[in-house]
Amino acid sequence: MLEEPQEDNTPSNETAGSAAADELHDTQNQPDERNVRIDKVGVRDVRQPIRFRDADGAEQDTVASIGMAVDLAKEVKGTHMSRFIEALNAHEGPIDLGHLGDLLQELRGRLGSETAHIEMSFPFFRRKAAPVTGIESVMDYQVRFDANAIREEIDVVLSVAASVTTLCPCSKAISENGAHNQRGVVTIQTRSREPVSVEELIEIAESSASSELYTLLKRHDEKAVTERAYENPVFVEDLIRNVAVRLNAHPQVTWYKIEAENFESIHNHNAYACIEMG
Repeated sequence: MLEEPQEDNTPSNETAGSAAADELHDTQNQPDERNVRIDKVGVRDVRQPIRFRDADGAEQDTVASIGMAVDLAKEVKGTHMSRFIEALNAHEGPIDLGHLGDLLQELRGRLGSETAHIEMSFPFFRRKAAPVTGIESVMDYQVRFDANAIREEIDVVLSVAASVTTLCPCSKAISENGAHNQRGVVTIQTRSREPVSVEELIEIAESSASSELYTLLKRHDEKAVTERAYENPVFVEDLIRNVAVRLNAHPQVTWYKIEAENFESIHNHNAYACIEMG
C-alpha cells in the first residue's frame, strides 16, 4: 500500500528570499545621538555619458564626471547612496542649466533634504578652422557646473577653461630679436540672469590673449599665429583685465571669477592672476 505524500512545509526559494528581504534592516535610518549635522554627503566621480545642450541650443554628446550631495539632519545616521544614482538615471534628455535645477529638486525629494548639490565637469569640443589654410580640427575645452539648491532657491555657476598663448610685452621691449611666449589657461566662472553660452565664454577668453590656439596648423598657419601673438603682447595681468572688461559689459552676467595661469617658458614657475567681481 502506497503511503500518502507528506505535506512539505519547507518555504520555497522565492518565499524564503522574500522573507529575508523583509528582515533586512535599514541601517541608514537609525537614529544618531552625536547631534552633528552634515552639510554635504553623497557620491563623487560618477562617470556618465550625457548630451549637453548649450545656451544657444547646440547639442553634443560627451562624458561627464559627476558629484552629487545633500545635507543630512543631525538625528539621522546615514543617507541612501543608491538614490543619487537612481535620480541621475531617471533624468532623460539633454543636460542644460534648467535641467540642473530639476535634478537638484529631484535629489531633495528622494532624500528628504533641505539642500542638494551637483558638480559636473566634462570636455567640450568645437571645430576650428586654421587661420590661413582653413583646415579644420577639433579643439577641446573644459566645462564645469556647480549647482546648489537651498529649498526652492537654485544657484548655478558655469565654469569654462580655455587654453591660449601669450607673448611677454617686457621680453619684446628689451629684446633685439624675438620674445618669449607661453601657453596659458583662462578659467571663467559666471553667474548670470539668463544662461550664457559656453561658446561665448570661449570666444571672450581666446580674444583676450595674444592669440588663440589650434589643434592643427600648417606652415602658413603657424606663421600667422606666431606673428599675431608677436603683434599683440599681453602680460597675465593684461589677459585677465581684457576678460574682465568684456564681462563687465555683459548684460546677463551678475558675478564672475576669472583666473589666468601662464606656464612660463623661461622661468621655473608659472604666472597667475585672479579677479572676482559681483
